[in-house]
Amino acid sequence: MLRWIHRAGVTDPLAVGLLLTAVGALLVPLVLVAVRNGCGDLEARRYLPVVVLAPYAIWVAASLDALVAVLVAAMVAAGAWASDHRRTGPKAGAGALTAGLLLGVAAMFSFAVAWMGFSLVCLYFARRRAALNFVTGLGALVPVAIAQLLGFRWVDGLLAAQHERPVIWWGVLSLAVLVLAAGPALVASLRKMRNTPGWPFLVGAGAAVLSTVLAGLARGGVEHAWLTFFPWLTVAATAPERQAGPPVPSPLLLVAVGAGAAVVLRAVLQ
Repeated sequence: MLRWIHRAGVTDPLAVGLLLTAVGALLVPLVLVAVRNGCGDLEARRYLPVVVLAPYAIWVAASLDALVAVLVAAMVAAGAWASDHRRTGPKAGAGALTAGLLLGVAAMFSFAVAWMGFSLVCLYFARRRAALNFVTGLGALVPVAIAQLLGFRWVDGLLAAQHERPVIWWGVLSLAVLVLAAGPALVASLRKMRNTPGWPFLVGAGAAVLSTVLAGLARGGVEHAWLTFFPWLTVAATAPERQAGPPVPSPLLLVAVGAGAAVVLRAVLQ
């Protein structure tokens, strides 16, 4: 990424830092667009101060991981837009395909973000738009296939990333950093997850974190790597104390399938 920035003519360190920070700041509006589409205007307005004043916001400054977080936020926003009941036919397909392409590109820069696609699986499940899973999955494979044609095998890179540091200690430290950086908003979000239609965002991010730890990818540097997941883990913090309307569809089956897939992946990669 830095090489591309330098080739574009931006070589001054201060200018590069300002550029990365400006792009990283797009994380806030993109997250709010997704929350507004998934939960409504009121939830998005209530969530605004949570995401703007979050403790982890300082890590957006001059961070390449912030660019990955922006790509993932754009992916979730595109998936939420595509799965809206007002979008059908080519419009829904185009949105789902865009979400997949963004996910595939983001996965080129961070192996952990691949599991964020589970948030869209949950969202499509909740909105009864299962066919969009195929379109998004197809789109996600395009960047991976292009990278392989250019000589980079994504699976080989994932295997190489697993042999850098001891898994257990770094996994524990990574989760501790996550809890401290997310703060009380994480507790409130977990407690009120079933009270909001935004539960797919939280479940997807939680599955991504769990899969990252089980796959042995949480090996330090998480103060930046977790930046992709922080907004989605706290998205239910502003949900009402009691559920309004009919209960949201239970994601327990999907969570079980995701956990099983993570365990199988861990066994295969060992």
